[in-house]
Amino acid sequence: MRAMNTLTVALGDRSYPIYISNNLLNDPSLIRQHIQGKSAVIISNTTVAPLYLERVQSALEGLKHEAIILPDGEAYKTLDSLNQIYTQLLQHRFDRNTTLIALGGGVIGDITGYAAASYQRGIPFIQIPTTLLSQVDSSVGGKTGVNHPLGKNMIGAFYQPQAVIIDIDTLSTLPDRELSAGIAEVIKYGILGDADFFAWLEQNMDKLLSRDAEALKYAIARSCKDKADIVAADEREKGQRALLNLGHTFGHAIETGMGYGVWLHGEAVACGMVMAAELSHRLGWIEQEGLDRIRTLIQRAQLPTQAPEQITTEQFMDLMAVDKKVVDGQLRLVLLKDIGKAIVTDQFDRNTLLNTLDQPRR
Repeated sequence: MRAMNTLTVALGDRSYPIYISNNLLNDPSLIRQHIQGKSAVIISNTTVAPLYLERVQSALEGLKHEAIILPDGEAYKTLDSLNQIYTQLLQHRFDRNTTLIALGGGVIGDITGYAAASYQRGIPFIQIPTTLLSQVDSSVGGKTGVNHPLGKNMIGAFYQPQAVIIDIDTLSTLPDRELSAGIAEVIKYGILGDADFFAWLEQNMDKLLSRDAEALKYAIARSCKDKADIVAADEREKGQRALLNLGHTFGHAIETGMGYGVWLHGEAVACGMVMAAELSHRLGWIEQEGLDRIRTLIQRAQLPTQAPEQITTEQFMDLMAVDKKVVDGQLRLVLLKDIGKAIVTDQFDRNTLLNTLDQPRR
């Protein structure tokens, strides 16, 4: 008998469960209980659908249902892909009682969530994340959207799912590079507000990389709890939730500057966290030991710690200026006072930031 962790994102009448265990896709009742109407549409991609689509379809027997299969990759997280979803929903005459099911990684989850938020002004959706990154981050909290050539995730909505179903078995088919990219977001929770978890990661990184089931289950549950607590306190990112963007302002600049998909999101965030820690150290806020621990753990996770040489300092500054955390023209960054103590601030010296961006590139 499997042991299932069930967490709750506490948002009043919009609260929802996060289920974490093995073999969940073979339990049709788990999906079915979160479909209130008589129709559902699965949205997946060309990589994930051949692996898991049939299992999810089996839960929809007796309902009107279809599958929409998109190309795989960050390059397809666009308004064009979103329009493909709308077109097929309209062609098949799906109404506002239809439930969308996101079966895939962060790109599929974000696009599906935004389609659900906007189709007929809002229909329900379920997240079934199949990558580590989406399981610990993008599937939880209701951030949905698509990219624009000028900026990542600049078009979207806050819109919560009915449930998040995390089947850890899906990680068995995940490429090593994608696994490491997901570990970047796991490390993020330790750095920004959970020093004990950071220390646990230092002790257990090898187990995560070798896909030890118990270590993965613990890391996913701990990450989801940390995020759920933050989202419950600040759903629309007016304060505390902005801490979850640690490394993301630098990282989004890398993703946009290199072209979406060249660097994986987690790779860019990992490098961005090192850059944030480096800037914090240069400002005198974090000790050298803390910076070294962060850089070492990220290196052990087989993630980059140096920005790409193709992006100049000037380009970095221009790209960072097109960021959701810019308020009234003032760039805000998530920086560190210590491991486990992050802050959101615009109180940093511009020249120190420029010196940080001037660091050697890979």
